[in-house]
Amino acid sequence: MKRILALFFMVLLTILAACGNDNETDTITVGFGVGTYEEQFREGILPILEEKGYDVDIRVFSQNMQVNPAMAEGAIDASVFQSTAYMEGINEELGIEMVSLTFAPGAPQSLHSVRHDSLDAVEDGSTVALPNDPVNQERAVRILEDLGWVTVAEDAGTTNFNLNSVSSADYEIEFKVLDPAQILVSLEDVDFGVINGNYIAEADMRIADGLAIENTPEEHRIIVSILAENLDQQWAQDLKEAYESPEFEAYIKGESKYDGFILPEAWENN
Repeated sequence: MKRILALFFMVLLTILAACGNDNETDTITVGFGVGTYEEQFREGILPILEEKGYDVDIRVFSQNMQVNPAMAEGAIDASVFQSTAYMEGINEELGIEMVSLTFAPGAPQSLHSVRHDSLDAVEDGSTVALPNDPVNQERAVRILEDLGWVTVAEDAGTTNFNLNSVSSADYEIEFKVLDPAQILVSLEDVDFGVINGNYIAEADMRIADGLAIENTPEEHRIIVSILAENLDQQWAQDLKEAYESPEFEAYIKGESKYDGFILPEAWENN
């Protein structure tokens, strides 16, 4: 009888222990839009997580707008592609609660052209390609505002930005609105294009060669996003630690393509 009771309690403890670990996982699925953030992860973060024993699934989406719905559906655990401002707008749109886990090395937007070598080429009727999502579009228009090409209304907003808030300043500019990933390959069709920095790096170009470069505010810096309910999970803390690690810092600083990227403040103490 004692042996039976002892066996029963051993089985019970095993079941309870298994239930207690239901919220932990050794598998992480991370989502990305097209661009260099996936390469940063694969080359600099993945080895750190695998060393810790994680099985990591990398999912790359053809359009940025597909990433957050995948998070809402539970298809991915984390994403690296968006800013705080963009995330907060999507939280409201999808009725979910994503949060920033940490900053990722991100690049400012910049204005480029293959038709013109100088900003002096701008004139009435010049065409400028802009990103199609509100947050990145607002960032892009601010570059044009700083150049004096356009005027932006004071109540323009960020997550609800649209081109109705933009009026002519020194020039009558025509806008061509495209998916952010398509602007670089469409430069021959426009006079100028405002391009997210990760696409510049992916094309082995230099951000510093842009005709104008964004002064990126913190709300527009690239973050690692997860659902708020996962903040205390061990995998989330290990992911955060990997992005803030000296090993990842050494990788980023050792690659010339990331020259000009905005680096996480966490590295200031490394």
